[in-house]
Amino acid sequence: MQTEKKDIRALSKDQLRDFFVTHNDKAFRGNQVYEWLWSKGAHSFDDMTNVSKETRTMLEDNFVINHIKVDTMQRSSDGTVKNAVRLHDGLVVESVLIPTNTRTTACVSSQVGCSLDCNFCATARLKRMRNLEPAEIYDQVVAIDKESRLYYNHPLSNIVFMGMGEPLMNYNNVLKAIEMIISPEGLGMSPKRITVSTSGVPKMIKKLADDEVKFKLAVSLHSAIDDIRARIMPFSSNFPLKDLRESLEYWYSKTRSKITYEYVVWKGINDNKESIDALVKFCKYVPCKVNLIEYNPIDDGEFQQASPEAIDAYIDALQASGIVAKVRRSRGKDIDAACGQLANKEV
Repeated sequence: MQTEKKDIRALSKDQLRDFFVTHNDKAFRGNQVYEWLWSKGAHSFDDMTNVSKETRTMLEDNFVINHIKVDTMQRSSDGTVKNAVRLHDGLVVESVLIPTNTRTTACVSSQVGCSLDCNFCATARLKRMRNLEPAEIYDQVVAIDKESRLYYNHPLSNIVFMGMGEPLMNYNNVLKAIEMIISPEGLGMSPKRITVSTSGVPKMIKKLADDEVKFKLAVSLHSAIDDIRARIMPFSSNFPLKDLRESLEYWYSKTRSKITYEYVVWKGINDNKESIDALVKFCKYVPCKVNLIEYNPIDDGEFQQASPEAIDAYIDALQASGIVAKVRRSRGKDIDAACGQLANKEV
């Protein structure tokens, strides 16, 4: 029975060099192939024009390149671009290019579906089918960088891991992908331009701090009251706010990097003074800023957008306490590309 070929991009540069040595070739050939795979984004071995035909055939016999394919691309009236990305096994994830006057941001996915069960999010309803490999995450960024250059005449400036999936539930692969994104042999982006957004897994936040990562951290908070948060995000009952707070204090002590809290305000859920006061108190534990996010309904269920007055009450209370807060307007709503809407409706 024929064994399935390994994706060559799962090999490190040293492993590639070793492969060529064991196949009676020069070690430097591994450097050449590595450059084709990452810096030059080769989709097939035939793309590797400075590698002999014989060598390319040998690679073909031993490996595959499981490159993503942008199946469909939609452009919003506000300039946002959404990619439906087909993976080698036929599964699909979505990624988004969000332009502003000064920069373009890639919103990338880390899982097919999601490990968690946030009630307000369309992605969570898909359930997790599998984790994305580092190369599949990297490919999303490369595709959006090309679109940024094509449509907006400048390279991608920022990356947020706020697409489908919980990044910290795919910890090793996300970190390997970021390693290639920031590597001079990959995209050479600054880690300060990358934000990983988590729903709040305390043990993994501490691990990030111990691993001395240089990227930014965002936390989907949505309530600083345990009972309300558990209603919004049922899994969080396993991770009480006390534990989350402790992990964030640890993160800051190790990294000196401010936290961003992502916070949606819903009518009749967290649009009251008690919720506002709890958030203000929570924000005082660790240096932070707050993004109040406009909600994007995914059906006609219990989650409805709060009134502008409720949002203003949050902004006033946070700013009065010296906490940086702003309202983040959602982009790409007309193509279901906004926060919480990624769910492969087109596929």
